[in-house]
Amino acid sequence: MNTSHGAASTLYVRFLLPPTHEALLPQLLSLLGEFTPQVEALPPDAAFVDVRGARRYFGRDAVDLAALIRVRALALYGVECAIGAGPGPMLARMAARGAAPGVTRSVPEGADGVREFLADRPVGELPGIGRATARTLCEYGLDSLGKVGAAPLSTLQRLVGARAGRELSEKARGVDRTRVVPNAAARSLSVERPFPRDELDPFRHRRALLSGAEELGARMRGEDQVCRTLALTVRYADRTGYSTITRSKALPERTAHSTELARTAYRMYEALGLQRARVRALSLRAEGLAPAEHATHQLSFDPTDEKTRRIEEVADRARAKFGPGAIVPGTLAA
Repeated sequence: MNTSHGAASTLYVRFLLPPTHEALLPQLLSLLGEFTPQVEALPPDAAFVDVRGARRYFGRDAVDLAALIRVRALALYGVECAIGAGPGPMLARMAARGAAPGVTRSVPEGADGVREFLADRPVGELPGIGRATARTLCEYGLDSLGKVGAAPLSTLQRLVGARAGRELSEKARGVDRTRVVPNAAARSLSVERPFPRDELDPFRHRRALLSGAEELGARMRGEDQVCRTLALTVRYADRTGYSTITRSKALPERTAHSTELARTAYRMYEALGLQRARVRALSLRAEGLAPAEHATHQLSFDPTDEKTRRIEEVADRARAKFGPGAIVPGTLAA
């Protein structure tokens, strides 16, 4: 738990990876591990780093350590970083939103500094606040974190619920109860489908998502693994060049079923409203991997679902014998 407003002890490091370079993340995480073992990977391109011990060991503050990380990432891998520094993960992530490439943005020390940092920020910038909650708060004039932090707790709880209102009140005042939880990048699998040019056609976007879901599912089934969460990353062209947006969704049950992965990917894609976007690449990432033996499958009376799973088993055996392209969905064969 971190509720202090002292010196920055956490970094949020976002690696500005070139297209199709997601595979570099494990090496970049190893680089962070040279400073501290307290590293939490945030695929596809970021990580939290707890530098409390590193500050004492290296005799440097968080901003100086961020500069060392940036220099090494650039020298060893040619990758630039945007870094936020704060007393906890939440504030470090928020600071990174305003950090340009090659810059570390740090939350000012002390309660007054944190309050000033948060005061004029839109409520939508607070991690964990969805669009619906932000819209509700704005309708009642609570459009900035300063206003939310000053609002009576009872008012917030009436608007968003008891537990959510309490968490919202604390976060808006800079109270961060999260911590860096070391994990392993190997607990995820990812696939990317780049386009040869900026692609506007939603049909081709969905075709790429289907292809990615098929490959992810086959890879997990081949390794006897299932995933808990699916993440979608879209790299698209905008006024500043190429930007990325990532969304993730917890699956109803752990699975390696390609059809379920594809359905989930379609839903996330449609929710982004990027039908007219010029998309350069689509990536899918299976997170929270676990052995397939730990998974449960809710029995269904839908004969189509059972038939699809049996076909999937047959297709996996054919691919193992004749190669990955032996059997593909009709849409992908066109």
